[in-house]
Amino acid sequence: MLVYGVEDANDNDACHRNFKGFLHTIDVSRSLPPSSVSFVIVKITAICPMSLLERMSDLLRWQHKDPCFSLPWKQDCFPIFSESSPLYHTSNKPEPLTPEEEKDLQLAIQRFHELCHKCVQVNIPLLVDAEHTSVQPAIDYFTYSSAILHNKGDNPIVFGTMQTYLKDAKERLLLAAEAADNMGIPMGFKLVRGAYMSSETKLAESLGYSSPIHDTIEDTHKCFNDCSSFMLEKVANGPGGLVLATHNVESGKLAAAKAHELGIGKVNHKLEFAQLHGMSEALSFGLSNAGFQVSKYMPFGPVETVMPYLLRRAEENRGMLAASGFDRQLMRKELGRRLKAAVF
Repeated sequence: MLVYGVEDANDNDACHRNFKGFLHTIDVSRSLPPSSVSFVIVKITAICPMSLLERMSDLLRWQHKDPCFSLPWKQDCFPIFSESSPLYHTSNKPEPLTPEEEKDLQLAIQRFHELCHKCVQVNIPLLVDAEHTSVQPAIDYFTYSSAILHNKGDNPIVFGTMQTYLKDAKERLLLAAEAADNMGIPMGFKLVRGAYMSSETKLAESLGYSSPIHDTIEDTHKCFNDCSSFMLEKVANGPGGLVLATHNVESGKLAAAKAHELGIGKVNHKLEFAQLHGMSEALSFGLSNAGFQVSKYMPFGPVETVMPYLLRRAEENRGMLAASGFDRQLMRKELGRRLKAAVF
């Protein structure tokens, strides 16, 4: 999985530079051996100004509160919110987008659609990363409205991401999947647990609300596994796609067993497991040896842009570093085995 490692954009110049980088990523994927790149990753926050995404998210939340609230720029899309979705980010009725903001929105939509068209041409799926809840409604809007336009046949081109550490994740997934089915649109999702736990909890508490994150890690595990089971059943019986991005061994085992139970063939392009490059190698190799398609999330780009991106990802994923102890334990065991074999 190739990701052009850039940070959020604050103006159109930065958005355009990042857009060119994502286009280059798609071109790079074409030059590599067949099947070596399963997805190209895109960050909507890198091709649309953050301030505009925040404004759009406010407006989308308010429309969810008041369905009569008109958004002239809004096109058809799947449901973005559930009844349990957090709306505390938007306490007052927001002003409509200004003409300048609408112009910026059209530029951002053009960038994203061009990336989608390019991926359709080269037949490589485009996976949209998830972000903070403050801007996720706008990101889902980009994803779902574009999926309606570009996803055809059995295999989707545009994939969204669901962060299952959010209490409303399962409900939102069910609503979006049902809407896609009713419209005859094949939809793909990447399931992850999530990486913004501290910042999401701090924001909610600062506004006087409870955290949108599940109360316990066990609840998060259950949500991930429930969503995995639901999506596995969907792709086993119809069109669509699923990426299970997990570093959790138990979740990997459960999903693999469910796939076997449903008769989802090995190396089936509707199902893919994924881990960050350099992490959970034992899980990656185990799933691959079992015959499943496994990919690694591979950031790349100029040093001056990719280093801030990598540092932020390391900070976000501190909680997963403990899981790497299992890999180190296995490496020590294998090193000992090889040393003994060499000596004796």
